[in-house]
Amino acid sequence: MLINLVTAFLATTVLKSSENQLETMVALAVFAPIVASQGGSAATQTMTVAVRALATRALGPRNAWRVVRREMLVGLFNGIAFALITGTVASFWFTNAGIGMVIGLALVCNLVAGSLGGVLVPLALDRMKVDPAIASGPFVTTVTDVTGFFSFLMIATWWFRL
Repeated sequence: MLINLVTAFLATTVLKSSENQLETMVALAVFAPIVASQGGSAATQTMTVAVRALATRALGPRNAWRVVRREMLVGLFNGIAFALITGTVASFWFTNAGIGMVIGLALVCNLVAGSLGGVLVPLALDRMKVDPAIASGPFVTTVTDVTGFFSFLMIATWWFRL
């Protein structure tokens, strides 16, 4: 939990560095938790499956890249599906299609990152002889928080040219 607290400051730093964008676009602040939580859910689900597969020896060096590619595709397809739903809701809610596009693109980025982090972090920890069941959580959370907020705010900055 202490590691998670320390790494959460990375995500906070990303938000702090974009406070002007957040002040300008209240809608961004409204949807930031959705982007973060969806990425976290994707990462946690993938991490759980990966840790179990490592424990049962169903995942190892011989099939790791196949599993990584599969999880990346799952993250991409889930990201697109949830982007369409959330982006549509955001567009109508704020009567601004641009907000829907920003939210949607950020969701795709974060669900792909969450799926990748959910499998790559446990694999890396296992390779370093660190128990991935104990140590993966804080690192995977950091991946999705930082990636989610960073992609969300950078896409918004680019899209709205704030």
